[in-house]
Amino acid sequence: MILVKTQAGQQAFKDRSVPLSPRQRSAFILFDGKRSVEELLAGGMGIVREDIDQMVLLGLLEAAAEGADSAAPKAAGASTAPTAPESAKPAAPATAARPPSGRSRQQRYKDAYPIATQLTGSLGLKGFRLNLQVEGTTSFEDLLALAPKIRAAVGREKAAALDQALND
Repeated sequence: MILVKTQAGQQAFKDRSVPLSPRQRSAFILFDGKRSVEELLAGGMGIVREDIDQMVLLGLLEAAAEGADSAAPKAAGASTAPTAPESAKPAAPATAARPPSGRSRQQRYKDAYPIATQLTGSLGLKGFRLNLQVEGTTSFEDLLALAPKIRAAVGREKAAALDQALND
């Protein structure tokens, strides 16, 4: 699958309105509509599928239109994009700016922090550094940036509670 940057993604990247880890920012730059997801994952840059999935869910990336060059999805916008990413795009930036449940970012951080420390603490010595990173977070954005690493370390099922606390 080939992904391209969305207009919302380009704007969020410029103004840093959506918190991305340094690895995610590097990966975002590489999505030019020419390389497939598999090529980028195999490129040895440390990019993991969870980082890419998160950027798609946030509406920063979308599937490239079949048979079109990389400039076509940017110029045509919604007319050439598949319907599923389009329906997800407006909701994702709103979620990042204003939580649907009415909880502030600070409250979501307070709810998610103990879950994150419990998950990384349960990894033992294997997760020691990740646990230190979680304990070093001071904001919702910091914890959100670490979420893909935590998810990769403990698995999607165990990380579901963390995802819910961060996104709910």
